Amino acid sequence: MFLIIGHRGASGYEPENTLLSFRKALDQNADMIEMDIFKCKTGELVVIHDSTVDRTTNGKGKIQDLTFNELRALDAGKGEKIPALDEVLNMLNGKVKINLELKGEDTAQPVCDLIREHVNERRWKYNDFYISSFNHRLLQKFISFIPKNAAINICPLIYGIPIDLAELKTTLNAYSINISADFNDPDIIEEAHTHGMKVFVYVVNTAEEALKLQSLGIDGVFTDYPDRLQNLL
Repeated sequence: MFLIIGHRGASGYEPENTLLSFRKALDQNADMIEMDIFKCKTGELVVIHDSTVDRTTNGKGKIQDLTFNELRALDAGKGEKIPALDEVLNMLNGKVKINLELKGEDTAQPVCDLIREHVNERRWKYNDFYISSFNHRLLQKFISFIPKNAAINICPLIYGIPIDLAELKTTLNAYSINISADFNDPDIIEEAHTHGMKVFVYVVNTAEEALKLQSLGIDGVFTDYPDRLQNLL
């Protein structure tokens, strides 16, 4: 199955990493929704891509220096607020698989704890969750907190040519590698598949590129426009 993954929701249509964007991706039948996770000054997990609020809101400052109430007072576009991860999980409630990109060293344990809480109390299953990061040591830390026999999918992010895919599989038991469209290569795809890993590519926004990647054996793409690719593939 070729997966269509909504990049920060349906961020080509709505403000990225907002409830509005996630609802849009859900409406467009995305197979998975990707979002970015930081922890703010008061300890809440919030969904935002950058380490500061400067680009995506009408405010300024670092996430780690701002309280949850201060973050919620900002406009993230079209009147949307920066959502708490708990709020997003309550809204989606197992309707779609999600990819959580860990953005800070202090996110591993609280994200794992929140996943466990929602699996126990809501409609989520552990294998609905795909955890990614460019910081592979952070993924190792996350793995140390996963409950025994909980099948959470680990998906290291890579920009560039992977050095040792076998090691990624061994050290992280990686479900997939998530690679840049700038570095997709048939040899990488073949090697990843040989080691039992899927290959997902970011960010792909045209039907032409998606079809080309699909023909190379790619297993899915991150896109800002889920509907464009759903209509095609």
